[in-house]
Amino acid sequence: MACGVEPGLGRASALAIAPELCLVDRAPSLEHAALIDIASWAGRFTPAVSLDPPNTVLLEVEACLRLFGGLAPLGRQITRQIEELGFHARLAFAQTALAARWLARFGTGDDVGKPLAERLDRLPLRALAEGTPVGSDNLDLLTGTGHATLGEVRRLPRHGLARRHAQAVTDAIDRAYGHVPDPRSWFSPPERYLSRLPLPTPSGQADTLLFATRRLLAGLAGWLDARQAGVERFTLVLEFERNSQVPETSVEIVLGVLSRDMVRCQLLAREHLNRLPLPAAVDALRLAADLPCPLAPSAGELFEGDDEHRGDAGLLVATLRARLGDQAVRCLTPHPDHRPEKAWRWIEPPVPGPVHTRSTPIPLPPSPRPLWLLPEPRAIPAPQPWSLLAGPERIESGWWDGPEATVGRDYFVARTQDGCLAWVFRERGAPHGWYLHGYFA
Repeated sequence: MACGVEPGLGRASALAIAPELCLVDRAPSLEHAALIDIASWAGRFTPAVSLDPPNTVLLEVEACLRLFGGLAPLGRQITRQIEELGFHARLAFAQTALAARWLARFGTGDDVGKPLAERLDRLPLRALAEGTPVGSDNLDLLTGTGHATLGEVRRLPRHGLARRHAQAVTDAIDRAYGHVPDPRSWFSPPERYLSRLPLPTPSGQADTLLFATRRLLAGLAGWLDARQAGVERFTLVLEFERNSQVPETSVEIVLGVLSRDMVRCQLLAREHLNRLPLPAAVDALRLAADLPCPLAPSAGELFEGDDEHRGDAGLLVATLRARLGDQAVRCLTPHPDHRPEKAWRWIEPPVPGPVHTRSTPIPLPPSPRPLWLLPEPRAIPAPQPWSLLAGPERIESGWWDGPEATVGRDYFVARTQDGCLAWVFRERGAPHGWYLHGYFA
């Protein structure tokens, strides 16, 4: 546009003005995919969403106006949030679906409080062909008779239009003005969220990739809000330049908790992108998420206290895994085995929530166990009888793992010469040696 290229110019004229102009063929499939993304995102405002291809999404918002504070606040919120998706929207409110489409396409947007008929009467004649079967022959007929607005056409005799094969005109006006019903099919968001964002130019900068990821996450947030659900993980796919011959890279981002908090998602995405080596410049990003689970909104506090400053353990674990790798963060869990060295396991960090709570807890042993267990029992001289404070506790187990894994021990709580409480045992088999296995304090 700075060079003088304007909409409506031919291909040759545009290249004559700006020879370096990069021309890209229109892709209707990508436009429809973008419309699906917007409709899925719009479910955060109302469940009553319908598609009106090729470029319109209709929202029935009468039932939710009080929730958003009226038409004006709702309109500002929709306009602001759709810009976060990377789109510019023309917004209009009307009592009928077709009227809303016409006003969004050709209206001024500053006459919401006026009667619907007055607002529509001022629209240009070409609005009749927007989203209706009205053809160019009908428009040529009306233009030839000197009519320029919908109000002028609405006052024409209906039988005259019908004789001139312009019944589609009267049908469209009746639908827009609310004289006849105009039912629409409701849009159902896809079960799996999948969105793709091509970059304006290939880039290997983490900040550029993170900015594009925010755009994709804004759509994911709307998809989850519409379902009142959250996800535990999502996948970010990096597509590299075609001429680089480098396969795409998938990054699974684990949130650490069932959530739809996009701030958490952006933080963890930043950690992954900052440590991810890029073999080539990234040409496009894809974001995929599935298995949404119902998630109630977080309960607020009537009086804000110290609880709001408590740390998020799930976010800490997810951040550490993103920064250090999945294998670097593990948790301990009890394991039902009488042998002390076999009574625990390394596990993946559990996701907080009642769905992961153990229904039948492992019973505690009858005798206390030391907090510090040595990696291997250490041979010691036989302790003095007066130093043995509790015991014996006999443990005979492990025969199912073979003779070498079978243990037969008598455990005691003993006090060492330096005053520590130790856990020692005596082998029941020959040569009946004594061993130190752990410390209490």
